[in-house]
Formats: sequence, C-alpha cells, structure tokens
Amino acid sequence: MPTYNSPAPLATPIRHSEELGKLVRQLRAEQGLLQIDLAGLAGTGNRFIVDLERGKPTLQLQKVLDVLDLMGLEVVVRRKGGNRHGE
Repeated sequence: MPTYNSPAPLATPIRHSEELGKLVRQLRAEQGLLQIDLAGLAGTGNRFIVDLERGKPTLQLQKVLDVLDLMGLEVVVRRKGGNRHGE
C-alpha cells in the first residue's frame, strides 16, 4: 500500500476504484494540493474529488480521466502479464 512519505511508483496496476482513489490522494498530497484546489483546477466540484479519493465506483469516466490528466497521469490499458509475443 502506498504511503504519503514515499513517492508513488511510476507504474501502478489498478484493479479497484479504491486503489485509484488512494493513488490520487497520495499524488495530490505530494503535489501540495488540497482537495478544493484540485477541484478548482479540474473544473469539478469538491464532492467529485472526495468521491474519487474514496473510490466511488460510479463516477463519470471522462471526468476521472480529466483529473488524472491534470495531475500528470495517463491510463494505459494492456493485457495482464506484461509484454508477451513481441508486443
């Protein structure tokens, strides 16, 4: 589990909304932002950021992707097991 004292790894597999929420919370804190700051930068309500960090599974995907992009993150979808068959 990530801690606030160590930087998040460059690549983190996410399989549950709660894991994504913890990662967003950690990276937001590392960037020195409050939830209200991130909400303002992302053009969302503070409630959205709170729900995202709590791992609410029913958030709008595009808004989540927009917040991740704003934080300097990207979503990469790949087959489990890494790089097989010359991919």
